Amino acid sequence: MNRPAEPVRVNILGKEYQIACPPEERADLYASANLLDERMRTVRDAGRVVGVDRIAVMVALNLAHEMLVCSRDLERLQVRTPDRLQALADAVEKKLGETARDGTNGP
Repeated sequence: MNRPAEPVRVNILGKEYQIACPPEERADLYASANLLDERMRTVRDAGRVVGVDRIAVMVALNLAHEMLVCSRDLERLQVRTPDRLQALADAVEKKLGETARDGTNGP
């Protein structure tokens, strides 16, 4: 059973935020906040985007793009994997059948 959310403090780009978070998700929240802070610092330090709001939007767009690419890649893998597994199983069965017919114990 999930415990109720508790306040957690994170720092992003030098500003502290308090966020309600279930205890079992705390490590992921800290990791997410650290990733966001790192990305925002990278954009800010590059000097091409000015203002925390604009930096946050740029980082959000980049992260959303990365998520979409990963999601697409995962979908492709989920579609291809059963076919690849079946092809491998068929190849193994064929080889086992050949070995049994030939009366050999190896390749």
